[in-house]
Amino acid sequence: MNKTTEKIFYMLTWFFQGSNYLSPYGYGVMHRMHHAYADTENDPHSPKYDETIWNMMWKTKTIYSDIANKKMIPDARFTEGVPNWEAFDKFARSWPSRIFWGAVYISVYAVFATQWWLWLLLPLQFLMSPIHGAIINWFAHKYGYRNFEVGDTSRNFLPTDFLMMGESYHNNHHKNGSSANFGGIRWHEIDPTYQVIKILNAFKIIKLVKHKEINLESVKKAA
Repeated sequence: MNKTTEKIFYMLTWFFQGSNYLSPYGYGVMHRMHHAYADTENDPHSPKYDETIWNMMWKTKTIYSDIANKKMIPDARFTEGVPNWEAFDKFARSWPSRIFWGAVYISVYAVFATQWWLWLLLPLQFLMSPIHGAIINWFAHKYGYRNFEVGDTSRNFLPTDFLMMGESYHNNHHKNGSSANFGGIRWHEIDPTYQVIKILNAFKIIKLVKHKEINLESVKKAA
């Protein structure tokens, strides 16, 4: 996408993630590191090297924060081409921003929560990002099935994935890290986010780049 669209998507990230906002730069760099060091001691989040899910998530949070705050300077191969809007990141990750969104969430519950137990869902609004991260980075490296034999523990956690918007097809993603489509290997693997990406590409908001075809023979062997 061009630089103007890039900034628009930065702002949309803040709007839709709210108090859960994650810096596209910080997360993007960390994600590249995860693929380069998957399930090794240098992996930012690996169940193989962290005894509990809590330890893994705290380690992930620390590394992400150090990258986003520029306390850690990763290799150039991890930062090259990653969108970086420091001024907006500083605002979106600030406590005033998070408190603002917290007030919005509480106001919505105050108006629309007709039963007391609905308020029990409110903490999930504040913890959506770490919950999502825990599901993918912990459970999708422990449970599920594999289409490909790769050099890490990645698995496809959900056979039909609308909860994680296709991201739980984690084994597919680790095999073909440059592919925008995390599904598409078995008939039931439909990546909802990829459908959105195709629409954005059709309207020329973004530009999809062709990649090599997947070796389906290795899928048959794994199956």
